Amino acid sequence: MPENFSHQVFFQHLAQTSPSPYLIEVERAQGIYLYSPDGKRYMDLISGIAVSNLGHGHPRIIEAIKNQADKHLHVMAYGEFIQDAPNRLAEKLVSMLPPSLNCCYFVNSGTEANEGALKLAKRFTGRTEIVSFHKSYHGSTHGSLSVSGNERKKYAFRPLLPDVRFIRFNETADLEQITERTACVIMETIQGDAGVRIPSTEFMHALRKRCDETGALLILDEIQCGMGRTGKLFAFEHFGIIPDILTIGKAFGGGLPIGAFVADKKIMQTLTFDPPLGHITTFGGNPVCCASALAVLEVLEEEKVVAGVERKGKLFEELLQHSDIRELRRIGLMFAVDFDSAERVNRIVQRAKDKGVICYWFLSHPYSFRIAPPLIINDDEIREACKRIHEAIQETS
Repeated sequence: MPENFSHQVFFQHLAQTSPSPYLIEVERAQGIYLYSPDGKRYMDLISGIAVSNLGHGHPRIIEAIKNQADKHLHVMAYGEFIQDAPNRLAEKLVSMLPPSLNCCYFVNSGTEANEGALKLAKRFTGRTEIVSFHKSYHGSTHGSLSVSGNERKKYAFRPLLPDVRFIRFNETADLEQITERTACVIMETIQGDAGVRIPSTEFMHALRKRCDETGALLILDEIQCGMGRTGKLFAFEHFGIIPDILTIGKAFGGGLPIGAFVADKKIMQTLTFDPPLGHITTFGGNPVCCASALAVLEVLEEEKVVAGVERKGKLFEELLQHSDIRELRRIGLMFAVDFDSAERVNRIVQRAKDKGVICYWFLSHPYSFRIAPPLIINDDEIREACKRIHEAIQETS
């Protein structure tokens, strides 16, 4: 039963996403820490699910938000007025991407970015089939859910988008199922919710080649694995390929809601006509969110945050080793830690919370818990976090 007024409001007047919410009450957040009203401090090792890559309350981000709020907030639906904040963000973002990814459509979230990308691919190719991957996760709206691979999350909401084909992740033989009927292939560059599944370079090159052969557009979903999380600004940089459409979100906004799909101008302009307003959003390109996102990109670049990610990831991996861990998968600062049962994982996550460390579950892989700390975490914080996680593992054995 709720114990206090804030809990009562939470349970009675806010929609619940599950019967068992995590229930940390947050008063403030700073750096890698969350603080509850009773003064308890928690190490946030999941970055609000891969959102707070630069930690909480980064001064450059807060300053950018305040400066834009003093100028203006929303003035018009996306695409009609010229505004400095989205202009500057687009210019900066494309400067950090390959030349073929030169046109941005700013939206409100990662799932909306995927919705726009799917529409764009169908409009540009004139085709209807979409190929996705088993165990994938692309969001919770109808279109994104349609191309996500977890049937347990989907069955209650059918019928969903038709003409979607699922193939196996990292299985080159299945790429033959991509044909000249295929409008696009959508893939998480690193499968996140499936428990950090990393494709081979050979598979990624074969995927790019097959899309080129058939005329299918390749959409890489970097909503979770982008913005430096894997030790590169964008995860596709690890594999030496370039998508036709890139989708981003989560950490892109530094804590504010913004996503984007990015493509070549010749592809993107097909949403402009026949019909006009082929994709539209009221709040996409919100100037305050764009100002925050621009600050994120500037900090990542100027403070060379991404350069330290792989070294910190290796330190985490070394310190996390424990005989009870069945498998540890990692790229950069993106981890899945496997145990022998979902029940054991649940007990570890709960015990770690008691010790002031926030780990978390995966939606689609209950035998693992996730770690994805802010990229700014320092070595002493990594050592302390791993010490407490080890204690949680020991105490739940």
